[in-house]
Amino acid sequence: MIKIVGIRFKKPGKIYYFNPKNFKLNKNDNVIVETASGEEFGEVVIEPKDVKEEKILSPLKDVIRIANDRDRKHYEDNKRKEKEAYEICSDKIKKHKLSMNLLDVEYKFDNTKILFYFTADGRIDFRELVKELAAIFKTRIELRQIGVRDEVRRIGGNGVCGRELCCCSFLASFETVSIKMAKEQNVSLNPSKISGNCGRLMCCLKYEQEVYEEKLKKLPKIGAIVKTADGEGEVCGIETLSENIKVKFIDGEDIFYKKYNIKDVEIIKNVEKNEPIDDLDSDELKELEELENLDKIEQNEEDDI
Repeated sequence: MIKIVGIRFKKPGKIYYFNPKNFKLNKNDNVIVETASGEEFGEVVIEPKDVKEEKILSPLKDVIRIANDRDRKHYEDNKRKEKEAYEICSDKIKKHKLSMNLLDVEYKFDNTKILFYFTADGRIDFRELVKELAAIFKTRIELRQIGVRDEVRRIGGNGVCGRELCCCSFLASFETVSIKMAKEQNVSLNPSKISGNCGRLMCCLKYEQEVYEEKLKKLPKIGAIVKTADGEGEVCGIETLSENIKVKFIDGEDIFYKKYNIKDVEIIKNVEKNEPIDDLDSDELKELEELENLDKIEQNEEDDI
């Protein structure tokens, strides 16, 4: 077993694990930790606990100290300077007529580097901009282009559910979301209904996917032939979470339907996969495929800690 403590540097943001050493740390405590880019100011979100060593990527970097008043003042000073740096950089972008949208500025705790986050439709030649910023701030400058998901995370907002966006409240990192998830969950495949504020497939499609995958293993596919108390019929509908299926029977010229739980039927002949998406036009299918491809490309890249 190895003792770890979970630290977060941005809210919301990814949780990183550190060696708490002998410090008595409580949730919401501020700490100074050692990272690959120097000392950083963070917040305890997971109190020290023992975990199996194979679950952690070793060696862990150390918690240096519990943050004191001087550390907090320095952190707040950096936050103030970030606002000033934002205004300066915005003016320089206009001066150089660069097609980029500045979103955020981050000072490293030890002031060894300033990061400027921006979005743009393509690649931007910002070499002259970097030179000017370096001359003004007298430190290392890094301009980092981010995807639309990160952009929305930094801007904030509410989702179609009416609640604050997941990425702005609790989601630590982005995972790949696919059209297959929406289809297996029987969600409308209309691109406008399964896209979030960022224009990408909604992150919440991922939340219940494991449950759906587990239940779908037990259920027959659409078109399968099953034996029921009323005879053999063809599966024409699936209620995944309740594990119910809708079966179509043909009795001469009469057609009727009945619902059964999977426990009450026997699968006589299954099919390889469900029916293809045939209720969307070619433009909608193309839009869905583009959303899925962009989601794979624009994965969130966290700092190396």
